[in-house]
Amino acid sequence: MAKAARGATIGLLQSAARLSRTALAERLLEHGLYAGQDKIMLALSVENGQTPSQLAALLGVRPPTITKTINRLANQGFLVKRLSEEDGRRAYVFLTEEGEQAIRYIEKSVRKAEKTALKGFDKKEHRVLVHLLSRVEANLNGSSVIELDGDESVEIQN
Repeated sequence: MAKAARGATIGLLQSAARLSRTALAERLLEHGLYAGQDKIMLALSVENGQTPSQLAALLGVRPPTITKTINRLANQGFLVKRLSEEDGRRAYVFLTEEGEQAIRYIEKSVRKAEKTALKGFDKKEHRVLVHLLSRVEANLNGSSVIELDGDESVEIQN
């Protein structure tokens, strides 16, 4: 086996990430959604009624980025912002009925993009890939991955 060029692995990771984002973005655009909006929508589908700061922390982005995306999603009719009853300075973000319906399109788009990316992989290869990518992610964000039963893993902070 030939020696891999320096940086080849990170180059492949970057290329695969870019191509997967592009494939998903194309599918989302068919439903009027732009790349990045899906993450906010999915986070709200798990826990509706979060503050922009909570969403920013959860998604690892800066609050101004979240605010801009929330405003765009609200203008599209997918989200609504409501002021807190306890603290009028704090706003919470909720999915609208249209936003809740869009979750199905987002999930379907994610499944189709993943199916395309993993074409030709068997279940064992898929599990191995998930495990290896989880380890790469943990290495890059400074946490550790602990093996539970061979199929599952959890992260703990170092």
